[in-house]
Amino acid sequence: MSAILQTQQLTRQFKSGDKILTVVNNVSFEIEEGTSTAIVGPSGSGKTTLLGLSAGLDRPTSGTVILNKTELSPLSEDERAEVRNKHVGFVFQTFQLVPTLTALENVMVPLELRGEATKEVRERAMQLLTEVGLGDRTHHYPTQLSGGEQQRVAVARAFINQPKILFADEPTGNLDTETGEHIERLIFELNEKEGTTLILVTHDLELADKCDRIIKIKNGEIDSDITKTAEEAVV
Repeated sequence: MSAILQTQQLTRQFKSGDKILTVVNNVSFEIEEGTSTAIVGPSGSGKTTLLGLSAGLDRPTSGTVILNKTELSPLSEDERAEVRNKHVGFVFQTFQLVPTLTALENVMVPLELRGEATKEVRERAMQLLTEVGLGDRTHHYPTQLSGGEQQRVAVARAFINQPKILFADEPTGNLDTETGEHIERLIFELNEKEGTTLILVTHDLELADKCDRIIKIKNGEIDSDITKTAEEAVV
C-alpha cells in the first residue's frame, strides 16, 4: 500500500500576547491508503490542530503535509479547497449542516460546488441517505431532525464525493451513547464499503480501539504510535 497522507516535521505555533505557543511540535508520520487511524490525547494536546493541518484546513508554521501525493504548503487557499473537495470528506462534532437546505440538498453540496448538480448526483445522495437510515427524511431541514439524524446527514455528505480520505473530529461527541454507537457503525461500514482511508480524532478509547492504528498525542508531540497486528485486527 502507498501513503495517502504524510506529515514531515509538522509544527504549528500561535502567538498569545508576547508568548509563542507550540500546539503541534515536529510531528512526522505516514498513513497508508485504505487504513483506519485514531488520533487520541487529552484536551489541549493538539490532536484537533493536527487534524486541521493534515486536511489542509490550516497552514503549519513549519513542516510539510503531502495529501494524496500533493504537497499542500505551496498551494493557495482556493487550490487547497479544490484538493479537499476532490479527495477529502469531513465529519465534525457540530454537524455543520446548512440550515436553509434540506437533508438531500446538504448531502449534494460538495458535488454542487464542483458544478455537478446532475440527476446522478441527486440519485447518489438519495442512496446514501437511505443507507444511513434517512430515506424518508430527505426533504426535512436540519431543525426538523434530531442530533443523531443531523450527524447521519453529515456522514452521508462526507461520502458523496467518494473521498479517498475521511477526517472525523469527535464525530460522536455531541450524541448520546446509543446514537453515538450507531454513527460509529455507519462510519466504519461506509468506510469499508467505499475503501476510504479513515483518520479519526477522539478521546473515546473504545472507539479508537476499532481502528487499525492509534497515534497518541501529548503536549503537541507523538507520545506513542501503535499499529495492530493482523491477529489483533481480526479480533
